[in-house]
Amino acid sequence: MLIIGIAGGTGCGKTTVVKQIVEELPKDEVVVISQDSYYNDLAHLTKEERSKVNFDHPNSIDFELLIAHLNKLRAGNTIEIPVYSFVEETRLAKTITTIPKKVIIVEGILVLSNPELRKLFDIKIYVHADSDERLIRRLQRDIKERGHDFDKVLHRYQTAVKPMHNEFIEPSKEFADIIIPNNHYNTVAVDMVRTIIIEKLV
Repeated sequence: MLIIGIAGGTGCGKTTVVKQIVEELPKDEVVVISQDSYYNDLAHLTKEERSKVNFDHPNSIDFELLIAHLNKLRAGNTIEIPVYSFVEETRLAKTITTIPKKVIIVEGILVLSNPELRKLFDIKIYVHADSDERLIRRLQRDIKERGHDFDKVLHRYQTAVKPMHNEFIEPSKEFADIIIPNNHYNTVAVDMVRTIIIEKLV
């Protein structure tokens, strides 16, 4: 089994890079796990209280559960991945049954910031993008997909997203084995990652 961690700032294009890597691999041999599924369960808080939580701080993630799940997969066991709602800003009651695969890709803004989680990764990747570009993507995504209004998204970016990026996410780049620029030059890097994965699977 090969476990790959893919990090990078919000809106940097991690999902696109993951798709580019996965599309050339056998579908039945890869599973993608999102860090977002492991946001702490905030069902005990009111909607107003949840909106004040700093979701870009490492403390907002249940790393203990994520690490336990990866260890279970590595041991050949099935796991139940939580389902998180960005609209409700908490976990839902349902889970997603996930079985072990040859390649496990874990993606999220903070996956390289946790030392214990990093130890589980065979390959660590950081996706880099311009800060202005990331802000635009964040605005578009949170307004269109998550039902937040413009002022709320901008306020959260200024008070949480940007400071947390500078404090936790950008510094985690130093732990990456490969840094992929999210532009039209990333094809070589993605191909290189695919080649490494295929070689390790043989």
